[in-house]
Amino acid sequence: MENSFVIGVDFGTDSVRSLVVNTQTGQEAGSAVHYYPRWQKGLYCDPATQQYRQHPLDYLEGLEHSIREALQQCPPGTAALVKGIAVDTTGSTPGPVDETGTPLALVPGFEENPNAMFVLWKDHTANKEAALINDIAHSNGMDYTQYSGGIYSSEWYWAKILHVITTDDAVREKAASWVEHCDWIPAVLTGNKSLSTLLRSRCAAGHKAMWHASWGGLPPRTFLEKLNPALTKYDQTYTDTVEATVPAGTISAAWAEKLGLPTDVIIGTGAFDAHMGAVGGGIQSYSLCKVIGTSTCDILVAPMEEAGHLFVKGICGQVDGSVIPGMLGLEAGQSAYGDVFAWLRKLIMGPMYALLPDEQDKLAAVEGRLLGYLSAQAQQLPLKENDPLALDWFNGRRTPDANHTLKSTITGLHLGIDAVQVFKALVEATAFGAQSIAARFEKEGIAIKEVIALGGVAKKSGYAMQVLADVMNRPIRIVNSENACALGAAMFAAVAAGVYPDIDQAQQAMTSGFETTWQPRQENVAYYAARYRKFQELGAITEKLYV
Repeated sequence: MENSFVIGVDFGTDSVRSLVVNTQTGQEAGSAVHYYPRWQKGLYCDPATQQYRQHPLDYLEGLEHSIREALQQCPPGTAALVKGIAVDTTGSTPGPVDETGTPLALVPGFEENPNAMFVLWKDHTANKEAALINDIAHSNGMDYTQYSGGIYSSEWYWAKILHVITTDDAVREKAASWVEHCDWIPAVLTGNKSLSTLLRSRCAAGHKAMWHASWGGLPPRTFLEKLNPALTKYDQTYTDTVEATVPAGTISAAWAEKLGLPTDVIIGTGAFDAHMGAVGGGIQSYSLCKVIGTSTCDILVAPMEEAGHLFVKGICGQVDGSVIPGMLGLEAGQSAYGDVFAWLRKLIMGPMYALLPDEQDKLAAVEGRLLGYLSAQAQQLPLKENDPLALDWFNGRRTPDANHTLKSTITGLHLGIDAVQVFKALVEATAFGAQSIAARFEKEGIAIKEVIALGGVAKKSGYAMQVLADVMNRPIRIVNSENACALGAAMFAAVAAGVYPDIDQAQQAMTSGFETTWQPRQENVAYYAARYRKFQELGAITEKLYV
């Protein structure tokens, strides 16, 4: 078969990465990252209120620049051999659009309005609205959260829409619909300006928008009206959804010219980063795939005939075909992982930057080495029963049992505690949070045959992965590719473009394999099991403070 290439585009929290992949070998021919300039400046965000908004121009500029730069790294002639493009994004990250599917932030009069922008996954301004959704869902017969773990989250589609339309009259009046980031980008690339033909991702709709085929799509008008009559405007936004192997169309002439690509490139439909990342990481039936970044998403797939009848409580949804067509996709995760260590780094380094304005370059160099130093020191510490203990709820709790009003607790502090010991407690907290997710899956009847980890933290922090293996008492397999989410998107592009008939064959041809496996140290398993029980007790005590 003649060499052909596809492009996987991974929109993360801070940046977008484009990856050019050889469809026959899986070799990465070119890769480029574009950091969102407005996001880097902290525009449109207010961490104090957990408001995190992203301007669509960051996405559009990043899409163009990252693809063009990735192609420039490739051998001459590669662009002419590109067959398909597929994208993954964070989620739920919806934004209000007008009748043409244009985000309101690109419409005159709304350019600087945060409510007219995409509401990033970790925006928790809708905690009150999520509570209302849960109250009504659990008291009116049909529970439309039953396929979403039974608890609706402020990180998800309807809660965010409800918050914005009740706080911003102009956006409420102008918004003809709301579109997930992963659905908007394929529409942009294909030139689709019709809301009636804009394809909606099964992944996004099923996990975050309470879409399910058994009740005809989205929750009915009667349910939305109880939340707020203004929501009924969106009751028939869409009824059908598509799996990510379905093509969204062919690249528009304008974008083909802009990117220097052929005019017959197929554009795939989008999905969320963790779901495509799990595919890029080699997920199989009953693999628990941990996509580790600023937060974690834990993805598991199982045959419908074996698990389709279950209702797994307290997770982020179970959706037929959300990861791999024909398989039940289940999602869980932790609201903060890398963000926990970023917080500690800022806590230590922030005053130094303020006090030494003329030493910024030196301080940046120190900051870059800080977590590596803490890891090296922490792994030398003896394991003591009364070491400091922390919760991983720095950004609330995603699973089990979503509650984003919760805060972290650190206990066991005294005057002999230093930064290394606090770091150890935080690493253990993230591992205990991971174990609580695995325990919930197993309690609800979902087996876990292996644990796969991918992402920058998984590859770079051997200490964190060793602690994770010890806490879970399972081997942790580390995916070889540094760009597993983009690689997964590339696999979906290959199927959408017809290079491969299904995801299984795309995975076999394009997989990166595993670079290492962290084995649990049996001499530490009992210590961490006892610490995990204390973690659960601390969580129960802390949760009472936020009831």
